[in-house]
Formats: sequence, C-alpha cells, structure tokens
Amino acid sequence: MASFRFHGNRWQARIRRKGYPEITDSFSSKLDAERWARAVESEMDKGQFAENIKTQQITLKEIILRYVQEVTPTMKSAKEDSIRLRAIARKPISSWSLTKLSSSRIAEYRDLRLNEVSAGTVNRELAYLSSIINHARREWGITIQNPVQQVRKPTSPPGRTRTLSEDEGINLLVSLEPLGRRSPWTYPIVMLALETAMRRSELLALLWENIDLKRQTAFLPDTKNGSSRKVPLTLAAVGVLSKLPRNISGVVFPVKYFTLDAAFKRAVKRAGLIKVI
Repeated sequence: MASFRFHGNRWQARIRRKGYPEITDSFSSKLDAERWARAVESEMDKGQFAENIKTQQITLKEIILRYVQEVTPTMKSAKEDSIRLRAIARKPISSWSLTKLSSSRIAEYRDLRLNEVSAGTVNRELAYLSSIINHARREWGITIQNPVQQVRKPTSPPGRTRTLSEDEGINLLVSLEPLGRRSPWTYPIVMLALETAMRRSELLALLWENIDLKRQTAFLPDTKNGSSRKVPLTLAAVGVLSKLPRNISGVVFPVKYFTLDAAFKRAVKRAGLIKVI
C-alpha cells in the first residue's frame, strides 16, 4: 500500500508490500507521486517489477541515441532529425532515468524551451520525445509510462501569410548574391523556389537525371505527401539551372539543409527584412 507525505518541498511516496523491499521516491507534485505509485504497484501485480529495476538505469539520452542509430535512418528527413535529436540528447532533461521522467519535468523542459525557441519548435521536440518513448515501449520492451502525453502542448502559431513586396524581393536577391565567403548555392536555390514554389526539401533532393531542360520539367519521385509529381519550369527557372555547375554526385544543389537555412537567415538580416521564415 502506498503512502504519501510532503517533506522538504517535495512529495514523498512510499510503497510497502510483502515480498518486496520498501520503495520510496520524491516528486515535485503529489499527482506525479500518485501516478508513480500506481505504476509501480501495477507492475508488482503483473510480476513486472524486476524489469522496472533495470529501467531505472536507462536514461532518456540512451534511448534517444539508440533511436537515432536504429530508427531515424529509415525516415525521409534522417539527417535533419538526427541533428535535432542529438541536440535534445545534450539537454539536461536527457540525463534523467526513464523512471524519473515525470510529466512535471517534461513541463519544466517545455517552459524553458519556450524562452529559447518558438512554440512550433517546442511542439516538434515534444512529439519527438513522445514517439521515442512509445517506440521504446513497443519495440524494446521498456515498461514505462509516457509522461509527454500528460503535458499541455503550447499553442502553435498561425500559418504564415507573409509575402515580399517588390522592393523587398529585390533587396533579398541582392543580399543573396555570392560575395566573399557567401555560399554560391543560396541565390539559385531561392530563385528556383520563387519560380517553381518547390519546398526546400524538394529543391535539395533534386537530381540532374530528373531534370529535362528541353521539356522544361523537373520530376520529384518522392514528395512530402509520399507521391511523385512533375514540376513545370519557367524560362527563368531553366535559365537558373542552365548556369549551374554539375556536381559529380548528381545532386543539383550539393548543400546541407542547415547550411542553407543559416545562409538564408543571414541574407534576410542583411536585407533588413522582418522575419519571413
């Protein structure tokens, strides 16, 4: 039977049951203490408590890195997801063991991140964590609750409606012109995006073998929604592509996702524009 007491600004839960050693743990809220006690007693009833002892030694960081190694490579956005997940694995929250990963600690992480990044980014990170924990439960036999599901998600920002004026467009393109150490790829990528309305991920995945300059088309074998499509190319788009050097890899734009993102943000700043990305 579990008992609870408030001690030293923490809620302490204590479980005494015949055949098991006395177990105690402390939490920042009584609700978390009660949830922990119910979970432990349920595991005792099912004969799974010995597995929980092993789980106490596993940290969130360990399952994040295992997920990056075993699961992320099978996804479309493997490179970007790996970078983001490794960054989360370096956060203080990842040092907690899975049995100590309470909803209050997830909420604290959420609030700290909201002071650093947008609500959309925080929601994406919480979704990552929830998916990883669920995968560990289903595929790796780790018996834990998913505390992320009990945490309120921040309100996502409304969809973007920002468009550039003619003068802003000119200023942006001027700021993208290759100069000194500036990337030579950012300008043609943005030009092609303006002419075709292709997504950034689609532009970076373009292969020369899928471009027909005579017929003015670009074939995208794998788009965001999982289907293929052909994109018509304007004369201006054909002109941009015709001037590009051919990389031995066959990729039209041999540049990394985050490298392009950083270069574009610097150009936006140089152009003196209000944030458009």
